[in-house]
Amino acid sequence: MTNPNPDPAKHEAIRIWNQEDWLYEDFEIGLRARSIRRTISEGESMAFNALVLDMHPYVADEVFAKQEGIFGKRLVAGAMVFSVGLGLMAHNNIHTFSYGYDKLRFIKPVFIGDTIYTIRTNLEKRPKYPTMGMVKVSYEVFKMPGELVLYCEHLQTVKYRDAAQFADQIEKK
Repeated sequence: MTNPNPDPAKHEAIRIWNQEDWLYEDFEIGLRARSIRRTISEGESMAFNALVLDMHPYVADEVFAKQEGIFGKRLVAGAMVFSVGLGLMAHNNIHTFSYGYDKLRFIKPVFIGDTIYTIRTNLEKRPKYPTMGMVKVSYEVFKMPGELVLYCEHLQTVKYRDAAQFADQIEKK
């Protein structure tokens, strides 16, 4: 077998997988994207619970969930649904910086063994700072076959390609 990339000095010139480099001007309002699907297993659910110290009986106690819980089975922690749901749509844009999340809502329960996917929709953009604008996207996390379980809006700052064209539109403090 011949190594197609034998020279490590040339590796930096190869584009990184899943890296994006869009700028404020490239953000297209209304653009939507759908993620791949992801089934949440018991092992990873419990690992997440242990990592974040969430041992609430609804997520960690099978007997409680079956005998006393209102759903009759264990839930996946909402924080995990949020993390995995957004992770399914994660990008590596070198020009964006997370500003925060708004309108986070856990709409329906997700259970161990459920399969989820996410739809991201570009909602709006506006000039904000001298070198960066603000963009807002929504994330809708669904469990199969298409039941909405989580909604949130992600605010991100993103660099302008041409900051001068937005100079007179910057938010005043």
